Amino acid sequence: MRISAIIPTLNEEASIQGLVKFILMQGTPTMTEVIVVDGGSTDNTVAYAKASGANVMVCDKTSRASQLNLGADAANGELLYFVHADVKPAGSFVDDIFQAYREGYEAGCYRFKFDSSKLLLKINSHFTRFPAIMCRGGDQTLFITKDLFSRIGGFNEYYTIMEDYDLIQRIQKNARFKVIPKNVLVSARKYEHNSWLRVQVANLVVFMMYLMNYEPSRMKRTYEKMLNYR
Repeated sequence: MRISAIIPTLNEEASIQGLVKFILMQGTPTMTEVIVVDGGSTDNTVAYAKASGANVMVCDKTSRASQLNLGADAANGELLYFVHADVKPAGSFVDDIFQAYREGYEAGCYRFKFDSSKLLLKINSHFTRFPAIMCRGGDQTLFITKDLFSRIGGFNEYYTIMEDYDLIQRIQKNARFKVIPKNVLVSARKYEHNSWLRVQVANLVVFMMYLMNYEPSRMKRTYEKMLNYR
């Protein structure tokens, strides 16, 4: 059995080399492959990803859902592992995912902690141990069998934002979902570019819009207006 790590990128030259090399080193090439799906970077992301050993694809849409679906279609692994470019997975991710699969879980994620010592961010991280959908998100990374991913139709490309929440809700209706009791390391850059309160308010507003079935284009415009962040 093999794991295919799929990373969507847009101007991530600062982090992509280290991430690709880390995944390949921890997983070994016989157990993992890394697929980077770029959404139109104008920096050196593509070149750096190729040089680091990733299989690089270019998507004609700057949309995580489209990028991740493209990567999943090309994946050779029986298990898919979706990782954001500014996240560092647990060093034990191969063993963790295989163990969850052996326990009968077809999908799951990790808890997370930020690369920051700020108390408010530690409080945020604490809540990722709970099962509520509000405590989920793509930053926690997500593993899923390729079979289940296909059965539920993959990411819904209608969602140009909140695509991870939609997918997780559909997973939970069809399979067992495990929150692995270990942390991935998430960049705090969103909070460094904005205040903690500003990010919390923006997250809450867009989450409530999602629950009320607002159009994704409107949710995305709202989020981008509220934050200085992609």
